[in-house]
Amino acid sequence: MSSILVIDDKDSMRKMVAQTLTEEGYNVETAETGPEGIEKARLKPFDLVITDLKMPDMDGLAVLSALKEINTETAVLVMTAYGTIETAVEAMKNGAVDFLTKPFDTQHMLVLVDKALHSQRIVAENEVLREELDTRLGMGEIVGKNEKIIEVMKLVQKVAVSDTSVLLQGESGTGKELFARAIHNLSPRKNKPFIPINCAAIPHELLENELFGSERGAYTGSVARKIGKFEIADEGTIFLDEIGDMDIALQAKLLRVLQERTIERLGGTRTTKIDTRVIAASNCDLKELIGQKRFREDLYYRLSVFPITIPPLRDRRDDIASLAEFFVRRYCLEMNKKMMSLSPEALAIMEKYHWPGNVRELENTIERAIILADGKRIKPEHMAIRLSTNNDIRLREGAGLKEIGMQAQAQAERAAIIRVLNQVRGNKRRCAQILKIDYTTLFDKIKKYEIDAKR
Repeated sequence: MSSILVIDDKDSMRKMVAQTLTEEGYNVETAETGPEGIEKARLKPFDLVITDLKMPDMDGLAVLSALKEINTETAVLVMTAYGTIETAVEAMKNGAVDFLTKPFDTQHMLVLVDKALHSQRIVAENEVLREELDTRLGMGEIVGKNEKIIEVMKLVQKVAVSDTSVLLQGESGTGKELFARAIHNLSPRKNKPFIPINCAAIPHELLENELFGSERGAYTGSVARKIGKFEIADEGTIFLDEIGDMDIALQAKLLRVLQERTIERLGGTRTTKIDTRVIAASNCDLKELIGQKRFREDLYYRLSVFPITIPPLRDRRDDIASLAEFFVRRYCLEMNKKMMSLSPEALAIMEKYHWPGNVRELENTIERAIILADGKRIKPEHMAIRLSTNNDIRLREGAGLKEIGMQAQAQAERAAIIRVLNQVRGNKRRCAQILKIDYTTLFDKIKKYEIDAKR
């Protein structure tokens, strides 16, 4: 059970707060003065400290400052009289999680205590997860405890020690490059270069030059030899992101490189041996592109010796809180802002949102919120996401065509499922037959779209 320290010079208040918390099962210690409380905090770590702001020998702001010097992770809740609310706000700016205005209802106090300890647990859990992954799996930047993401981490750990080609599949923003770096960092090649290249970001006519290099005079304006990314990544790893956007003619040359382990620069006649591990990634279905004659089947099988699918954020909603707290800490540190926390309302909205942009969109949302928020709490108005009354998600400002299409499809699917369920009076098997999908898919979509099948 969590340990709590109560600091207050008034005997009656100190005993009342301590007794209420003890009856709730918390381990409680008390201190009559600020210096006494600080000394206790030096000798023993507390999960939460509740301190009065107005005390004769040492005021609460000084106590707060001293507690944060001892342990920056200690959550501090301040108590204040009605006339000193401005001081309480100042305390929150200096790191307090919240404040109680005297006189207060004990139930209200218990709610604030529970919120403060919950927030502190998430921060501590994040730290433990990242340390564990960093030491055991070499994935310190990957945050998650969802069973799907843990399974991906296990696959990464297994394949990393070999030289096998890996194909990372998943929607945009799921963190494919992060997992590619994890594979490299866990491999025997970790001390050699990791070279990422986005095949969709470079024009087709220039991508060959980027990958394989060129000799002087190979094309107009070529005044010097250029070393390609495959040579730079020799003995290391090259990460080919968005491989599905590569021109079909260049795919044939890439296949030859993978088969022969040699490259030939543009305008050159000499082949160069390379020892480069290839990790590729795609946010589209490469098998579908094969059917459309836009991707070579032989290249697909050469790249996908060990395929790994990274789940979208909507399929790992239990990781949203941990990821959000992780990004809050990162951007508060980067922007030199005092540490903030997510309000329960903001977190509730984040957990309901469908996150078409996945972890990248979550990160961008938190970064924007940190810039906009002035106090200690990130609130719904600081985020560019909104929920409508029927739990459908409104498109955020600046949404692209892909996101609009995904949203339109989701809304159409939800409406169709509800309509057919009404027709068949909730018979899900009959509904699945009419919609021409299997029962498991229907069940997953009912859960995803939060449809009350009984109604």
